[in-house]
Amino acid sequence: MKYVALLSGGKDSCYNLSHCNANGHQLVAAATLSPQSGKDEIDSYMYQTVGQDAIEFVARALEVPLYRRVIQGDVIEQNAEYGSRSAGGAGVLGDETEDLYTLLEDVKAHHPDVQGVSVGAILSNYQRVRVEHVCRRLSLTPLAYLWQRDQAELLSEMIAAGINSVLIKVAGIGLTVKHLGKTLNEMQEILTKLNRLYGLHICGEGGEYETLTLDSPLFKHRIVLDETEVVMHTDNEFAPVAYLRIKRASLHPKESSTDGRVEVLPLLEDRFGELKNVVENSVLDRHENSSSGTYEPTNKPYRILDLPSTHAIGSWLAIGNIHPDPSLDSETPLEEQVRDCFTQLQGILESHDLRMEDVVNITLLLPSLATKVFAAANKAYAEFFGVSPPSRACVGVDLPEGVGVMLECVARKDDTRRALHVQGLSYWAPANIGPYSQAVTVEPYVFVSGQIGLLPPSLTLPSPPSLALETALVFQHTDRVIRAANTTGGHVLLSLYWLVHDADSIHTRRACETFCEETPTLFLVVASLPRGARIEKQVLVHTGEFTVPDEDTFTQVSRTPDFLSGTCMHI
Repeated sequence: MKYVALLSGGKDSCYNLSHCNANGHQLVAAATLSPQSGKDEIDSYMYQTVGQDAIEFVARALEVPLYRRVIQGDVIEQNAEYGSRSAGGAGVLGDETEDLYTLLEDVKAHHPDVQGVSVGAILSNYQRVRVEHVCRRLSLTPLAYLWQRDQAELLSEMIAAGINSVLIKVAGIGLTVKHLGKTLNEMQEILTKLNRLYGLHICGEGGEYETLTLDSPLFKHRIVLDETEVVMHTDNEFAPVAYLRIKRASLHPKESSTDGRVEVLPLLEDRFGELKNVVENSVLDRHENSSSGTYEPTNKPYRILDLPSTHAIGSWLAIGNIHPDPSLDSETPLEEQVRDCFTQLQGILESHDLRMEDVVNITLLLPSLATKVFAAANKAYAEFFGVSPPSRACVGVDLPEGVGVMLECVARKDDTRRALHVQGLSYWAPANIGPYSQAVTVEPYVFVSGQIGLLPPSLTLPSPPSLALETALVFQHTDRVIRAANTTGGHVLLSLYWLVHDADSIHTRRACETFCEETPTLFLVVASLPRGARIEKQVLVHTGEFTVPDEDTFTQVSRTPDFLSGTCMHI
């Protein structure tokens, strides 16, 4: 797809362009947000503003047009989420994030064929959430191939790939004015040492330093800083804050040409590669010894309850058996049937003093997951949620005649609720392919959405089809989502495996044994899964957080035990 680069001029935004190129995307423009005239830097939570004196040279080195906008908004919404959980999706009036919306709206007006936005985010959920919010409103796809990468590995890759970036700001313990102007290669050993001693983020994700890229594989020219000036912001003995003001710069021919290629990460980590081999061998053994079974419709009529069912346990509410009102004609479009189900759900929630934004997890049952059916259901579904929607599993089953959709959910009113809702393409795990979050945490539980074996950079299934690769991917995706949602990992309480072929259960069981999964597990054979997948994995996780009384203060405090392979080792 054609895309615009969000440029800060730093190493991350420039290196991500190389991965966009490696994944077949075409750069057509660059965009940046800068402080008002006369200011070198402002206190922005979202944007790198130091080095803006040279950003024009970065765009010229890339030979693409540069679109600029002065930051006019302030830091108004400082919470982890941006926007409302209620349906609608508007931004926060006056927030600096809305400057990005205006900027990208201008880019789209000049380049209507732009579909993607390159984003150099590595760990910042704050930045990612806001960029994704803007992109969703403009129907743009975030391209974030550095997301969740190991920082030490990433820095080494940048240097090896020919990213020539220099430090133009220091603001971390152990970094001083003498480090300004030093290259990544010159700083790598120092940054690694400071990480070991003080926990400094090797790639500067904690704001410890900022960089300016002078050359990269995609640059057509290299940048030379002809004149700079050191500006001391805060003179501190251990962690001074200082930056380089770029007074003069110029473009020069590159000394050697490169093809712009970078090393793409292996699709599977080693342990999941081993799991893939186990499933491959299991499939081979099965083919040699017996024929494989496939899903067969039950063809057995069964009756569903006329009314939805509810069950409350403490502050939790489970709601099931929601289906379209029987008065609806059997020819009623699926979208209308979905809307009817959610209207019923709203009424039930309100009767229990709950709202749609209190829903934590939904299971959506459809008669088919053909592309048009899936799209129609998602379109209506999305009308009822804003940011951080519930986690979800969506499967195709044999519904009773005349019933086009059924759903069930779990809800709880809780101020600690947080969602992992990643919408960009990366190497990490698949972006959501519907209006759901990858995981929702309501302490002490993490509800992880059903994961299918999509290739994260393209959101496609393996080709040629491979149960072994799909299985390895769903295990890897689930593992990564759990750790992104809860850094301690936690303890899997329940695993659900949705399968299209009943014979695949034996292969999945062997994968579970390889992965040392010793948790309650349920295998369910259904008619179809999203995108034509053969396996979908869904888990419920305990964060490990539990509340105990503090003997000194007589208050309740949270603690996290250590877990190893799902076993509580010590508290």
